[in-house]
Amino acid sequence: MQTIGFGSQDLRRFSQVQKLAYEVVEAVQARLQTGMTEKDAVRMLRDELARRGVTSMFHDPFAWFGHRAAFKDFWINLKFLPSKTRLQPGMPVILDIAPIVDGYSADIGYCFVHGGDPMVEAMDRTLLQVRDHILQAVRAGKTMRAIYREVDVLIEAAGFVNVHRYYPHRVLGHRLGRIQVGALHRLRWLGFGLPTYVKLTSRTWLSKLFPKRIESPLWNDGRECDHPVREGVWAIEPHIATPDQRVGSKWEEILVVTKDSAYWLNDDATHCRRGVAAGWWTSRQRPAIEALAAA
Repeated sequence: MQTIGFGSQDLRRFSQVQKLAYEVVEAVQARLQTGMTEKDAVRMLRDELARRGVTSMFHDPFAWFGHRAAFKDFWINLKFLPSKTRLQPGMPVILDIAPIVDGYSADIGYCFVHGGDPMVEAMDRTLLQVRDHILQAVRAGKTMRAIYREVDVLIEAAGFVNVHRYYPHRVLGHRLGRIQVGALHRLRWLGFGLPTYVKLTSRTWLSKLFPKRIESPLWNDGRECDHPVREGVWAIEPHIATPDQRVGSKWEEILVVTKDSAYWLNDDATHCRRGVAAGWWTSRQRPAIEALAAA
């Protein structure tokens, strides 16, 4: 997987894949109905991806309804896989997909509430504050470990709890890149292509054993992340919930880190557009595509 050395043309391709991913989850949101299961939602996500010509994925689609959107009782990795939980009015929904197109990968998370819930707007506000903070902290050269802990403080101050700590290896984010998809990629384990899973897992454990010598492909609060964010393309996915884990929300989008700065890939993600439409958030920074094209 190529992870550094991307030019403006590469970033446009990443942006196209990310845009496609958001179009897919919005299309599925429009079709979801009361009584459908998470497994139904995943089938719909696969169908929508296939309609757009997507044949490969960094990971299989995920869908989480109700308290599962807050990862309540997720004590084993198998709990992340789609269940028979049925959608009911007022339930939060998280859809997470990671298409690969011509080797360019994206990984996005999208949250909404079936029937609406005012709590999600408050969570949207907090998550966009987290988005702004992450960018400034990366630009300031802070360590990944320190940024993770600062994000925790922001989440707690807003009255919510950190949910990404329940992800494997407590990830706030992970590397993305260009992925060469071969025959072995069709073999899946826990939703990932087998070569991708083996490479990520082996490098992650090696970085824990030798944190000063092996770079981790994951972003968490461990000692292996006690250094500034390395150059490349990252998928960032802050995930929060109410303290009772009744409602959970997240977003996931691409952060581009260069040798001397950092930029969000673009500001066209659904959570950004929702904040702009509501009038309580506006982008103050040029996205990567514009900034690097002008360089």
